[in-house]
Amino acid sequence: MQLVALLWAVAPRVVGVAAAIAVGLTLANLAVAFGAVDYVARFATPLTGPANLPDEVGTAILATTASPTAGYGMLKEYRDAGVLSDRATLVAITINTFFGFVQHIFTFYAPVLLPILGLRLGLMYVGARAAVSLGITAAGVLAGAVVLSEDDVASASDAGVTMPGEDAADESTRETVAGALTKTGGKLKTLVPRLAVVYAAVVFLTETYDVTAFTAAAEPLTSVLGLPGVAVPAVATFAVDTTTGAIFIAPHVPGEFTAGEAVATMLVGGIVSFAVSTFKRSIPFQYGIWGARFGSKVIAVNIAAKVVFISAAIAVLLV
Repeated sequence: MQLVALLWAVAPRVVGVAAAIAVGLTLANLAVAFGAVDYVARFATPLTGPANLPDEVGTAILATTASPTAGYGMLKEYRDAGVLSDRATLVAITINTFFGFVQHIFTFYAPVLLPILGLRLGLMYVGARAAVSLGITAAGVLAGAVVLSEDDVASASDAGVTMPGEDAADESTRETVAGALTKTGGKLKTLVPRLAVVYAAVVFLTETYDVTAFTAAAEPLTSVLGLPGVAVPAVATFAVDTTTGAIFIAPHVPGEFTAGEAVATMLVGGIVSFAVSTFKRSIPFQYGIWGARFGSKVIAVNIAAKVVFISAAIAVLLV
């Protein structure tokens, strides 16, 4: 792949992700500086309280509904400031799952998938994904209640913890905003080069090697689950592209698939696609934000949680 073509492919994605992270970091700075944390966090207290997470995390959880990337940006800010340990950050990321799903209802599921699949099948699939996401969030709350202690978290107001904007009480609004933007700019100087390098490597490798070969795992999975033969190409198609997979499956219901079998097939496609989506999206995104060490932990937790809960949903559908 020529260098110019590589840069052309990478630049839009890096700019988009960097912009979303900048929004999240700036919101985190401003939320603390203007005292918004105290108000917004109240709505997430039923989750953060039982999970032993500080109130500040509630702003990131709710921000995820509008933009998952912005929510991640806020969590990064809290982790960097010492409000969250690595373990507490992983718990918060897990709790974020359902709120990230809610955002996709309005941007993808409702406007794209429902018209393709039809109301009944579409609602069954979206409902299954909602149940999976809600289950992961509930597991995150339970994990926080069990594994987190006072050593894993700190309030922004605690001595020795310097949250962005904490010293802005005597500043004017303009100075506070300028300070938030300055701190965001400093973070982006570290993040953007890392994002660019990782995304460039991923684009180069995906253009050089066929990572979709991992979808060959579809046939043994569908056989074990007792799905009809047409499930194999359906899973492979769905794993590579969700919209195309939905277009493939819709005409076969009813017919080769019952509604339950169709939803189970799409969920299997989601599991098989992890190999592709992790390499093409999760690794560059998570490594870009957290670095390779902690980013690998985030990816491992996300994949493990999704595989467990999607598998449970498939079992329920095929009973």
